[in-house]
Amino acid sequence: MNFEEHAAKPLLAAAGISVPKSRLVTTADEAADAAMELGPCVVKAQVPTGKRGKAGGIKLAATPDEACDHAAAILGMEIDGHLVEKVLVEEQVAIARELYVSIINNSTTKNPYVTISTQGGMDVEEICGDVFRWIPLQVDVGIDADAASFPWSSFFEEHWEPAVLDQLGKTTARLYQVYDENDAELVEINPLVVTEGGDVVALDCKFVLDDSAIKRQPDLAAKGSPEKLTGLEAKGEELGIKYIELDGDVGVLANGAGLTMTTMDVVRHHGGRPANFCEIGGEAYTKGKAALDLVLSKPGVKSLVVNFCGAFARCDVMMEGLLNAWAELEPDVPVFFSIAGTGDEEAIAMLKAKLGLDPYADMDAASKAAVEAAASAGGGS
Repeated sequence: MNFEEHAAKPLLAAAGISVPKSRLVTTADEAADAAMELGPCVVKAQVPTGKRGKAGGIKLAATPDEACDHAAAILGMEIDGHLVEKVLVEEQVAIARELYVSIINNSTTKNPYVTISTQGGMDVEEICGDVFRWIPLQVDVGIDADAASFPWSSFFEEHWEPAVLDQLGKTTARLYQVYDENDAELVEINPLVVTEGGDVVALDCKFVLDDSAIKRQPDLAAKGSPEKLTGLEAKGEELGIKYIELDGDVGVLANGAGLTMTTMDVVRHHGGRPANFCEIGGEAYTKGKAALDLVLSKPGVKSLVVNFCGAFARCDVMMEGLLNAWAELEPDVPVFFSIAGTGDEEAIAMLKAKLGLDPYADMDAASKAAVEAAASAGGGS
């Protein structure tokens, strides 16, 4: 779950990280009042996405009238599909240096790592090379201020003032505290600035709550921005089916998230475009019809690849659910199967008996055939 800046920064402040004074407003007149209180300010669109500056959603204002005009222009904008309904009016800070720091989960090691950079700002993701360093952490150990100061002083050829270096270490350690205590998937400060007065201040914050922690963090989750769902995605959520709508024309139905993602990758490898992510797992017998209906309800689906692997769920049980659904829905798209694992012989026999089809030798062959069928149906894949 993503958080807008105004909801993320209080988490930093609560951990002792310095942030500018600000006010959240919903009208241009309120923005002018906030600027009257704060002085020269920045007017920032509040949406749960990046690239606000490039979209025209962040403007400097020297006077209340300017803040009013900027807020009037920003409110009602659409940025990356999100309507701007509120803006954050924040005091300006005299910036001497822009930096970057984040803590993110590492899916491979199952531990977090810190990313720091001597450059920060709008285009930091386009920068590479020696300005970045990655420091692995142990989730059961964490990081203290002294350890957090070390990479800033040792990895970069920088001559930090001792007071600034101390603040950088404390800010990095406190950011880990935010990550750890709030079940974050990602917490990022960009830019983290050193002011002309030598203070270290967080001018922005991106916070992503681990979705699996939403029930454990109900008060925090209430402040987040739920992901916008399409009609079909909302229907899938109601039915308890993991469905994500994509822009392709090859429908994908598999058991297990990993197998589904792999099937999608193979479709792309053969030049196709997946129409969806949809995994049904061991509940295919009871949810087969709903899942199949979701996949085929997306306009423009020209073929379907079904990939069953009998590891945690039997292939024949999943096949029975799908075939029952097929009989009720009577779809007219070509379908291509890959079946392997526990119960595969029974599942293959059922497929032949009910649909008169043979599965393909493997996932690669089935996905390739589905891509070719979609292409031959017109419009390419």
